Amino acid sequence: MNIAVVFAGGSGVRMGSGIPKQFLEINGKPIIVYTLQLFQYHDKIDKIYLSVLERYIPYMNMLIEEYRLQKVAQVLPGGETAQDSIYHALKAAERENPQDSIVLIHDGVRPFVSYEVISNNIESVKEHGNGITCTPCYETIMISSDGQEVGQVPFRKETFAAQAPQSFYLRDIIAAHDAVRQTETRYENMVDACTIIRSQGIKAHMVMGNRGNIKVTTPEDVYIFRGLLQYKENEQAFGLGLTNRIETRMNQATSKSAT
Repeated sequence: MNIAVVFAGGSGVRMGSGIPKQFLEINGKPIIVYTLQLFQYHDKIDKIYLSVLERYIPYMNMLIEEYRLQKVAQVLPGGETAQDSIYHALKAAERENPQDSIVLIHDGVRPFVSYEVISNNIESVKEHGNGITCTPCYETIMISSDGQEVGQVPFRKETFAAQAPQSFYLRDIIAAHDAVRQTETRYENMVDACTIIRSQGIKAHMVMGNRGNIKVTTPEDVYIFRGLLQYKENEQAFGLGLTNRIETRMNQATSKSAT
């Protein structure tokens, strides 16, 4: 069983839009729908568990019906932090699925992860026990403890930006969460699942991500997302390479008609 856990509980403060960024409409479709469709149309994903702000659950259920997102198994209320929201969704998945299920934890406002990266995450879990999507940093990274003076400048060839999905066996990531939740500091400084497993002495294995896998957080990101959508539409319109999503849907339609 391969499961996507998508967390979309942000309030959109940095976007300044007045509504959570995951529900902003781009070309008439909410960002969260673009994200969910990546997993809906992936032939290796069996179920999706989704965490959103509680008051948006009825609206989210309406979107699921409108866009026929049949793989969504549950929509759950978000917690106090992003990690709480993820934990609630993981526990819901645990109640309904085998412990050795593979779970891909993904941010609801990363609507452009590629089909191949999702597949490679699943394979990395099978081979290494986990998979952390990353891309090489093209800019020089500087480390500063006070935000004023440069402390360290690591070699650029050794720096990578963590993205999503971050993938694990269900039993392993829940065990890591349980251990962290029993500490005094709980999720303090735990920025993602990779941080959580490393705090438990577990090695994290990298999966190379795609450069377009942006996180839509600021108004500038919305313009980048629109540009990526235009690029994708042009790619399809001029026959520069059909996406795996379309190929998958065609295969599904052929199989259905054959039966």
